[in-house]
Amino acid sequence: MPKRILRGVVVSDKADKTITVRVNRKVMHPVYKKYINRSKKYSVHDESNKFKIGQLVSIQENKPI
Repeated sequence: MPKRILRGVVVSDKADKTITVRVNRKVMHPVYKKYINRSKKYSVHDESNKFKIGQLVSIQENKPI
């Protein structure tokens, strides 16, 4: 089974070796049939602290450790 790849924007890089990424997606409203923007924040490992706020990144899911 392929792993999910999500694209998002870095919102925070204050933690050591961790960044926070906001991923936006569009969802259709069940009644009004309009598309609504939904977002979710993910904490992502960044070993070398090379990503900064505002950069576009791709993240991939991993098995539980």
